Amino acid sequence: MNPYLEALQPKLDPKDFEKLSAIDNPNVHEFIAKISDLCHPEKIFICSDSAEDIAYVRKQSIACGEEQAILTMQGHTIHFDGEKDQGRDRQNTKYLVPKGVFLSKALNQIDRQEGLTEVRSALRNLMIGRTMIVRFISLGPRDSVFTILGLQCTDSWYVAHSEDLLYRAGYGQFVKAGTKSDFLKVVHSAGKLTEEMVSAEPDKKRIYIDHMDNTIYSVNTQYAGNSVGFKKLAFRLAIRKASSEGWLAEHMLLMGVYGPNKRKTYFAGAFPSACGKTSTAMLPSETILGDDIAYIREINEVARAVNVESGIFGIIQDVNEKDDALIWKVLTTPGEVVFSNILIKDGKPYWLGMGKELPKEGLNYTGQWYEGKKDETGTEISAAHKNARYAVALSALGNVDPELNNPNGVELGGIMYGGRDAKAYVPVQQSYSWEHGIIAYGASLETETTFATIGKEGVPEINMMSIQDFISIPMGKNVSNNLEFGQKLKKQPIVFGVNYFLRNLEDGKYLNSPRDKHVWVKWMEQRVHNEVDAIKTPTGLIPKYEDLKRLFREVLDKDYAKEDYIKQFTIRVPENLSKIERVSKFYQENVTDIPLEMFGQLYKQRERLIEAQTKYGDYISPEKFQ
Repeated sequence: MNPYLEALQPKLDPKDFEKLSAIDNPNVHEFIAKISDLCHPEKIFICSDSAEDIAYVRKQSIACGEEQAILTMQGHTIHFDGEKDQGRDRQNTKYLVPKGVFLSKALNQIDRQEGLTEVRSALRNLMIGRTMIVRFISLGPRDSVFTILGLQCTDSWYVAHSEDLLYRAGYGQFVKAGTKSDFLKVVHSAGKLTEEMVSAEPDKKRIYIDHMDNTIYSVNTQYAGNSVGFKKLAFRLAIRKASSEGWLAEHMLLMGVYGPNKRKTYFAGAFPSACGKTSTAMLPSETILGDDIAYIREINEVARAVNVESGIFGIIQDVNEKDDALIWKVLTTPGEVVFSNILIKDGKPYWLGMGKELPKEGLNYTGQWYEGKKDETGTEISAAHKNARYAVALSALGNVDPELNNPNGVELGGIMYGGRDAKAYVPVQQSYSWEHGIIAYGASLETETTFATIGKEGVPEINMMSIQDFISIPMGKNVSNNLEFGQKLKKQPIVFGVNYFLRNLEDGKYLNSPRDKHVWVKWMEQRVHNEVDAIKTPTGLIPKYEDLKRLFREVLDKDYAKEDYIKQFTIRVPENLSKIERVSKFYQENVTDIPLEMFGQLYKQRERLIEAQTKYGDYISPEKFQ
């Protein structure tokens, strides 16, 4: 017996010892033993992904109070995070960087030794009297070139249960891999808990990423974006791995879009949180492969992609029966769903924007809530949190794509980039080339801070490729990686820019309805196959009115007025020039290794805009370019 297994044996019952012994990898045993020695749990539970083990995890999450089975719908449970633990925490999420190394001005980082000392001190003895749950995860389909293995040690049954809904089982992969398995590691403790079973010391929250050891530390937090280590935290490590190996790890949805004669074209799409990513991935009559993280590889000179996950941790605000029929059905019928930070009244769930009148009182993340209740700053507390969520397995959705677990992934026909751009970009446009799309739409992706991240909302910011919060390599290197990836491909996916949040300059009202996105997606699918023409503008290729009019009727059974088309697709030269200036300034001030192609593409776009401005003025109707 190896010394690590021997050290662990007193904390494992015979069944768990047998399960752990079946994994013939001393590195696995060493990691678990070291975390046990640091956190001192009373017991260790090894989850083998058997039906019995999975049921036990769910039962324990309810028994300990981290989840409550107070909803009348069978299989539905509710979890509450603390008032100050309601989103990803940028300030306290840091990269551990050795002395002499600097990633980027835009990235939060701390000296590696200092950070390790701090976070290990915070974790020391935190699991006394508790059970440490060990979960084994497969990121990406099993038995695939895309597969990355992960191991998490946590004292939260809620976190362990969420991982069962969100990820593919990985225990069998660890057993099969034996001594050869390389894996990502996560250590998590919810920390001290209140009577309500929420983290009691969120001011001591620390989420540290040690890329040198492929390890994530998370402490004093339960919010899944901080505690379910294989979401955005392991994503940061995957970005580094992809960069060194020549593939892409991206914050992207994956979906299948149907065209004429039941043709299906696969798209990836990068949208920052609360910018329409999940609602796009779940469009009715299309198929969903994923809504959050994709791995993309060049296989035989073709871009192929997989969903890293097998479930959804989705924002529930504004999910309603009319616009989100697929997920609405899942959330309102029996089945395994974990809600978080919504309102509960008489055993029924309520959330903001659900299209129904909300109760005046109930149970929410602040405890007993009533209309007019205020927080410690005097701000009125809403019935549910804006960043309230649901966790559900993709298999629960009626339109899950049959290729979800294909070990070879799916071939990408198109890639879309979309943020919150109130003033500049049109609702949908096609890039002139791979390089133009990566830079003008991807690297220049601009949005506003939202409720999904702790801090002030509504602040404009550049969000490169929608991975600004997660990038773990120099930012210029990331742009170069994307440019170089396209050069490997014999058949490049077409790059599109989308913008669901364009507003009227006069009154500030949105120029698109939420359902219009389905038309933009259908137009992109037909552009991939060169079945509709497009109009050349300074910022890209835009749809013709006649094609959109037809698609609005076919897709939404809706009339589409020429007046609406002109408002939506007018090229706003001053706003687009300002956008280029903001993008240029951001990269000049924050990035040292910018590829020359970046400024070359921005310069060309600026010149096209100025030329059009000289000819037509500041605001140019799309009809002028025909």
